[in-house]
Amino acid sequence: MDSLTIIAAVSIFTAGLTIAIGGMMPSRGEGEALTKAIESVARQPEQANNIIRLFFIGAAVVESVAIYSLVIALIILFANPFIHLFTK
Repeated sequence: MDSLTIIAAVSIFTAGLTIAIGGMMPSRGEGEALTKAIESVARQPEQANNIIRLFFIGAAVVESVAIYSLVIALIILFANPFIHLFTK
């Protein structure tokens, strides 16, 4: 196995791991936030508009973590910064 094949295999594994962890954790966080928002609306229905608005802002911030991990995985796969070190 040459060094270019090893770098490609490690890059694919790393990109998969990045997407797995970067997608799982924000999803769990959004689920917990939605649960708390629903509980809060059930307790204080008059504050529903404020709670829902804050939930959507928080969900957008949490979702940005998943988008960043997708971008990092795509960079690792298609614009690998380490390939040029082994192709001379």
